[in-house]
Amino acid sequence: MNTAQWHPFEYALKYRLGEITLGQTRFSVLRKVFSLDQIRNCNAPPEPPPLPAELDGYLLANAPSEDASSAVEREDGYISYSLKSYTRSYIDMTGDFDAYQAKFSSKTRSGISRKVRKFADHAGGLDFRCYKGPAELAEFFNLARPVSADSYQERLLDCGLPDNKDFIDDAIQAATRDEVRAFLLFAQGEPVSYLYCPVDQGILQYAYLGYRPEHSKLSPGTVLQWLAMESLFAEQRFTAFDFTEGDSEHKRFFSTHQIPCTIELLLRPTLANRIKLGLHQGISAASDTAVRALDRIGLKQRIKRWIRRAA
Repeated sequence: MNTAQWHPFEYALKYRLGEITLGQTRFSVLRKVFSLDQIRNCNAPPEPPPLPAELDGYLLANAPSEDASSAVEREDGYISYSLKSYTRSYIDMTGDFDAYQAKFSSKTRSGISRKVRKFADHAGGLDFRCYKGPAELAEFFNLARPVSADSYQERLLDCGLPDNKDFIDDAIQAATRDEVRAFLLFAQGEPVSYLYCPVDQGILQYAYLGYRPEHSKLSPGTVLQWLAMESLFAEQRFTAFDFTEGDSEHKRFFSTHQIPCTIELLLRPTLANRIKLGLHQGISAASDTAVRALDRIGLKQRIKRWIRRAA
């Protein structure tokens, strides 16, 4: 049994009502994260290694599977809890940008072109910059961090561009190995949207995207992603663009392929673990019911926009 791919990890299980985080609980686990290559090859989930006594269980992140069951007791005694079932999206980059564009209908391509022109008209021109080397990455973080601080991605979802020294140092070291690409989109000389993509064995990873909320009507994330893909295809050195964990309209729109995946906890069947999972399951069910009700009466998107502006 190969245990090299399992790592100790502190997992925070968040209790959320819609996009609002109510609280969280933590589990000490052994984690395995499936790579895009493993997912594309549809490898079956591996047999986990023996669990140290001090740990609560295992976490299988991004495992290829269509099983969306929750809180199921397994034959080996562990509680299997599906945290998320989603479609893993990626862009096959073995062709060129012309071939990639061909996946979109002529109407969709025209729509994207209009968004790019509209942004350029508003911004006083199209100012799009790519950052690769160590010095460039240092400049990128100086410019992108204020954008992230204003973005709803950081203020509401706690997934903004990190500003800690270790992360930035690692990124700059990756840049010395040509293993990172970062992009900024400007309006009137000020950065308004960023995209940060580490590179692993020729595969780009969609790590951080954000934008200033006051520019949201101009679709800065869409414009930046489109321009970034044109730049990345032109290099002809990447095999795929991996949108990583989670599902969204943005990821589905730009991707060329999708694979069903799950994120799954395997926990010891203790009373404390059962209570924590039961609470999470109850809050999640209430949240889903509320979201469906708001969607039926046409308020879901309005409330989502209001929350993001107020964050």
